[in-house]
Amino acid sequence: MKKRVYSAMRPTGELHIGHYFGAVKNWIKMQEEYDCFFAVADWHALTTNYDNPENIKEMRRQMVLSWLAAGLDVEKAPIFIQSHNLYTAELYLLLGMFTPVSWLERCPSYKDMINTLSHKDLSNYGFLGYPVLMTADIIMYLANLVPVGIDQVPHVELAREIVRRFNNFYGEIFVEPESMLTNVPKLPGLDGRKMSKSLNNTILLTEDADIIEKKIKTMITDTKRQRKTDAGDPNVCPVFDYHKVFSTDEERAKIIEGCTKAEIGCIECKKILINNVENFICPIREKKKVLDKEIQNIDEFLAPSQKKANDFAAILMEKVRKAIKI
Repeated sequence: MKKRVYSAMRPTGELHIGHYFGAVKNWIKMQEEYDCFFAVADWHALTTNYDNPENIKEMRRQMVLSWLAAGLDVEKAPIFIQSHNLYTAELYLLLGMFTPVSWLERCPSYKDMINTLSHKDLSNYGFLGYPVLMTADIIMYLANLVPVGIDQVPHVELAREIVRRFNNFYGEIFVEPESMLTNVPKLPGLDGRKMSKSLNNTILLTEDADIIEKKIKTMITDTKRQRKTDAGDPNVCPVFDYHKVFSTDEERAKIIEGCTKAEIGCIECKKILINNVENFICPIREKKKVLDKEIQNIDEFLAPSQKKANDFAAILMEKVRKAIKI
């Protein structure tokens, strides 16, 4: 039997290239090799955006359309909406009954996000307890593997602890999930900082060609290289990080030699990148335009997938209730 994979993403609207190479590219491969469940984590979005939920419905629609345009296939793996499976909320409640608060407070990302989002009031219970909700998401589908970056490993470890605690109290029902570390290329934002829509330093998966050109032309390069005659260092240049993802080995070799020997300038280097990024994005952009017209109601489109997820959860929750004797 294939191992089962669970993964999810908060609804952020249209995806940027960081989302693609950080998660979706791996999901497309996984749907061929594993038994996968992919979820739109809209309840998770409320943990930090509880005061501004107006756009969540449209953002989840745009995100799913981007997934489909990039290559995810509901016939190969269910794609469903977290909030449309109320069994998840029930399991989240039950897990919260015995999860120690100290386990949640020690999560590294809990402290990091409080510092990062210092402008928001994150003293809410939902934010503190989101690792428990994440655990409910994962173990509801008896997932063996959870694809994560290294910064998310503590969350999966916490999920394992919660599973052990449940199974110790009530019997062996849940599977201990394992982190599935994925190879994620370094892809900084256009300004060299972390790629984020809030920082306005992204390239969307559906970006128009003229916008791609404009954005890449404004990217920062090796700050020590002031003129074309100055030798550059690709290792400290954000543009070259993009070449590692979008350009061929031959092109990268040409750029390294030309940059370090001051034989090509940054404009020529960026022109190569502009062409390669457009060639990559164009088919995704055009596919999404078609899907945008064909799929007006994303909930209706996902209904068969949603039913698969909900039916699986319903059977499992019967076992959970019986084990807890409620």
